[in-house]
Amino acid sequence: MTTDLALSVVVPLFNEEASLELLVEQLLSVLRPLEVPFELVLVDDGSRDGTASLLQRLSAAVPELVAVLLRRNYGQTAAMAAGFDASNGAVIVTLDGDLQNDPADIPLLLDTLGQGYDLVSGWRHARQDAAVSRLLPSRLANQLIARVTGVRLHDYGCSLKAYRREVVDDLNLYGELHRFLPALAFIEGARIAEVKVRHHRRRFGRSHYGLDRTFRVLMDLLTVWFMKRFVTRPMHVFGFGGLAAMGAGGLIVLWLIAEKLMGADIGGRPLLLMGLLSFLTGVQLFCFGLLAELQMRTYHESQNKPIYRVRATLRGDRSG
Repeated sequence: MTTDLALSVVVPLFNEEASLELLVEQLLSVLRPLEVPFELVLVDDGSRDGTASLLQRLSAAVPELVAVLLRRNYGQTAAMAAGFDASNGAVIVTLDGDLQNDPADIPLLLDTLGQGYDLVSGWRHARQDAAVSRLLPSRLANQLIARVTGVRLHDYGCSLKAYRREVVDDLNLYGELHRFLPALAFIEGARIAEVKVRHHRRRFGRSHYGLDRTFRVLMDLLTVWFMKRFVTRPMHVFGFGGLAAMGAGGLIVLWLIAEKLMGADIGGRPLLLMGLLSFLTGVQLFCFGLLAELQMRTYHESQNKPIYRVRATLRGDRSG
């Protein structure tokens, strides 16, 4: 992938026809004065309104615009991944297409990124959303995510972020993991900062998020937690549980065998069933751990993907 461009702005879109032209106008008014090569990568995630047609017209009129039209609605994570793949900038900025994020904050993110960080995340400190249905669940979710992942951010849900190209290239996005990008980048060793950004009330359309998002967040959080702690050593979690279950089951069975030798009837005792199930469960967990270890090694070795990330290699001057 070439990186002749200094900056790529990636925006996933879903039914944003009403705000699209104003969004492009605001982005151009902010980015063109920066006098750096840039591109606007706008991804239509299978919109059902006129977003795709408008994008086609705008791409013919705006030389910096790259329109990516997905065949159907895949979700925000897939749309962002498509935008990352289509982008060419050394730095990538993401934001929502509903104009609640302010493009005028992009220079602030770029300045902070230039201070030695790999990822800068926006913090909507004065968020303009409903208090009960949006703000309260978001605040609780942010606290839970920060505690589980160890990445202390106030606002994981803010789409306005800036990334270095090498950080994005290290991330493989699946499911609904876009909101956990800082945590995934942290796993890869990225240096992360957070800055306060503006947030505006929604002017067009309605929010595409519902209460079902809460359950998806919890499931994805478990995935990120596992990746952070055990992605290169799955046997540590499955093996420990397996050995514990096998040990408990073995002790129960040995106890019952001793009672049997002393003449007790153990055939109808629930403890016998519990011991056998515990032992078999432990064997299964241990086997899961072995299979996970094999899959992990296949994942890394088949792609020549190292289990480490090098920030820089410094060599002494041998010219003399």
